[in-house]
Amino acid sequence: MKKHSALFLLIIFSSFLSSSNCQDNVSKISVVGSWIGRVDVSSVVLRVVFNISLSDNDSLLVTLDSPDQGAKDIKVGPLTISGDQISIKAPLLLAEYTGTIKNDTLMEGSLKQAGRTFPLILTKTAMPFTINRPQEPKPPFPYKPADIKFRNETAGITLGGTVTIPDGPGPFPAVILISGSGSQNRNEELMAHKPFWVIADYLSRNGIAVLRYDDRGVGQSENSAAPSTSADFATDAVAALKYLKTVGKIDTSAIGLAGHSEGGLIAAIAASGNPEIAFVISLAGPGVSGEQILYRQNYDLNKAAGMNKKDLKALISMSRRMYAVIKKEPDNSKATEEMTAILKRSMEKQKAPAGEVEKALKGFPASAATLTSPWYRTFIVTDPASYWNKVKCPVLALNGEKDLQVAADANLPAIEKAVRSGGNQKVTVIEFPGLNHLFQHCKTGLPAEYGEIEETFSPEVLKTMTDWINGLW
Repeated sequence: MKKHSALFLLIIFSSFLSSSNCQDNVSKISVVGSWIGRVDVSSVVLRVVFNISLSDNDSLLVTLDSPDQGAKDIKVGPLTISGDQISIKAPLLLAEYTGTIKNDTLMEGSLKQAGRTFPLILTKTAMPFTINRPQEPKPPFPYKPADIKFRNETAGITLGGTVTIPDGPGPFPAVILISGSGSQNRNEELMAHKPFWVIADYLSRNGIAVLRYDDRGVGQSENSAAPSTSADFATDAVAALKYLKTVGKIDTSAIGLAGHSEGGLIAAIAASGNPEIAFVISLAGPGVSGEQILYRQNYDLNKAAGMNKKDLKALISMSRRMYAVIKKEPDNSKATEEMTAILKRSMEKQKAPAGEVEKALKGFPASAATLTSPWYRTFIVTDPASYWNKVKCPVLALNGEKDLQVAADANLPAIEKAVRSGGNQKVTVIEFPGLNHLFQHCKTGLPAEYGEIEETFSPEVLKTMTDWINGLW
């Protein structure tokens, strides 16, 4: 359920520019243009575009786009050409592309970044690359958007967001959107998709007010001094509810929560102890423990990516041993030491080459820091059922049949069972055929497809949410 913004660190890069050297057998003019390739990072495909131009003083200049991360026109360099070999360096990104110029439209090489190497074939495009997101809202809007700030007194922080209120006298029902895990802005922006903006636009065009907000430490939202867990994020949602009750034209008795992925758990936590929350919508939210979700997620993602049964079994076995360490060993240093030993034994048992073992062990401390973080430790032991069975308001739980991150067949029945076990019969669960974790129509469900699919959010799910909310009143 982690988002992938940290997998390819283009966003931390600032401007760097230099001229190039060029020898005779590859002309400068032949490399001028936009070159696009794809980097496969842990089953996520990120498109990379190098835009090469010729300056007035006959130097080659380069900018880099990462369209799936919303990064554009980053100046990089220097670019050097020696014979048919090309190099584009990005020192502040800790990256360098090296390749062979095959002809005027093809380069074959690799991208090195922070000690990792990724194959990268670049093809020159006839036109500058553009990314198409046909559902992204465009003005004029039949509602009034307003950027706002609200205070979470429990956490001692201020959060920024946007409220969209339909035209008309009101009062209108309202929904607060809660993002999934990872640091997300108010649009839950990922791979150049802005699903929360698409949702807010659709709902507000159909008589429902929406508040969406930046996560802690993102955009206009302050960060908390201490590390945060799902329970802490639930206080942000409650603070948003408190704020909405002060906004004109809002029906204060009809304010609910809609959470995506981990946001579904956050919504359940908030609603389990707050009778003022009028409804909850879970969008691919968890119904089973974080540990169970991660086992299933690892299995499904890697199986879909082509991993064989033997390696899948070894992967899950290693994960179980590592999670056992996390649950029993509170000291991060000791836990990291034990997990490192588990990784080493597991790879050696699989007869991995010594070089691969060494490389994996060298990179493991960064992964261990995530595994031993307060958020991760809390997530793997949290049982969503303990919150869902205390939710007394109407619940709508939705999932995509091809969701490989939060499996529908495991989590939808668990949510329904937990809600009903608490005596609440007002629960509806729907599994949508052909939809992935982002509620896009897809082929495989792999995250590698997210950025390449033009659809941001399924129209039938938007309609289902709208009809269900409006049908409550």
